[in-house]
Amino acid sequence: EKSGELKKGEGSGARSPFMDIYAMASRAHMSRYGTTQRQLAVIAAKNHHHGSLNPDAQYRMTMTVEEVLSDRLVSHPLTRAMCAPMGDGAAAAILVSAAYLKRLGDARPVKVRASVLASGSTTPGNQAKRAAQKAYDMAGVGPDDINTAEVHDATAFGELAQTESLGFCKEGDGGPYAESGATALGGARPVNPSGGLECRGHPIGATGLAQIAEIVYQLRGEAGERQVEPARLGLTENGGGFIGTGEAAIAIHILERPPRPG
Repeated sequence: EKSGELKKGEGSGARSPFMDIYAMASRAHMSRYGTTQRQLAVIAAKNHHHGSLNPDAQYRMTMTVEEVLSDRLVSHPLTRAMCAPMGDGAAAAILVSAAYLKRLGDARPVKVRASVLASGSTTPGNQAKRAAQKAYDMAGVGPDDINTAEVHDATAFGELAQTESLGFCKEGDGGPYAESGATALGGARPVNPSGGLECRGHPIGATGLAQIAEIVYQLRGEAGERQVEPARLGLTENGGGFIGTGEAAIAIHILERPPRPG
């Protein structure tokens, strides 16, 4: 089934109802701010490039903006390449006490500067904004201090919305912000250097810790070809479920780079 055979607002019939919710939020943002489908494709193409550099990513092929736009339509304006795939995966983190750290010798632990869990909002973005501000206050930093971030991008629009909610750009400017290259490797603040949920994969329960793992790799300088420089402070944002078109639950963490050896 070709995307051109589907009318706006219709889908292929082979999709999660969550994609319809994201599509509805996307269309509302487009109507209010002039966001374009091409800007969403820029985000997806960027994440496909990042995923191609991640040996643990589910999708490791690059895609151009045009290829993203011409992929099968899921629910307008979202094409398949703009949506996270289904898949399995696992992630783990080890937390230890300060006393035990002293016994580890040359270990380079990453410091948790902020950890915030919030729930419930019927308005997209509002709860994320409040949670982000609480995390920034807890860490004593602001959005301009964050070097890289892993955010919940079950769709490309999810990333766009979170760059606004986290204060990386003004509300309504998520599309132009992505087009500027700021969120790509080599940009001012790379977002989803792992490839994000769209390309690293979205194993649901393991997704949050997978984000933490990626930021730890980045802060330790262990991310290989996708390494962000500099990487002193990293942020993760993960959402779950919906209340209306807003997140039912959201978790934000800010992590700090360990001291450099020597």
